[in-house]
Amino acid sequence: MKLHRLFSAACISLTVALAGFSVSATAQTPAVLHVATDATFAPMEFTENGARTGFDIDIMNALAKAMGTRVEWTDIDFKGLVPGLIAHRFDAAISGIYITPERAQVVDFTEPYFSGGLVALVKDGSPVKTAADLNGRKVSVQVGTKSVNFLRDNYPQVTRVEVEKNQEMFDLVGIGRTDAAVTGKPAAYQFARTRAGFRVLDKQLTTEAYGIAMRKDEPQLRAALNAALQKIRADGTYAAIVHKWFGATAQ
Repeated sequence: MKLHRLFSAACISLTVALAGFSVSATAQTPAVLHVATDATFAPMEFTENGARTGFDIDIMNALAKAMGTRVEWTDIDFKGLVPGLIAHRFDAAISGIYITPERAQVVDFTEPYFSGGLVALVKDGSPVKTAADLNGRKVSVQVGTKSVNFLRDNYPQVTRVEVEKNQEMFDLVGIGRTDAAVTGKPAAYQFARTRAGFRVLDKQLTTEAYGIAMRKDEPQLRAALNAALQKIRADGTYAAIVHKWFGATAQ
């Protein structure tokens, strides 16, 4: 009987120890964080000299450093980001992704890390002066982005020309195949700054916030990323990255 009690106590102790190990192991930050992006959206993410760079890339690397982990990147078309997350192809996605009610139904988001919104880019001298002037014209948009549904719902008279890549939108405006491109504010202003002959309409079409997406069954990852975001905001890292990519006047 005494031996049986000792054996039972040992089993209980082992079970408790294993349970404690399981909890602590689950709570640990992964050594590698698998993150997807579509690096075609300067200045948020793009390639330069064969390497990924941009605001989102710097932000994600800074968050990983604050979490004590490192990033392993996956390049994928924007339209594949949410399906890829759901299919467990990667842990998170950062790629100028607006936090929208539709996306929030299927994936989770961190707290917003930057404000943006949709704008219209046109050629200098274009008859398109306001958003209302878009009606009855051809407008290029990227597949899978908010621009598609926004124009469908708010500008039904627009003929949407849907393309795979952000650059293709701008190219179509440049050669006159479309009258405007509707895309995120950072990319449109970056293009207008670096290419002569283009301008962005003064009034934004929408105002949204960017977030990092992850699966809904990863609350610990969301908490860890939010904590890291608070940390880099507090220690000045975030402000330095914003200044690097958008200057002192960035909102």
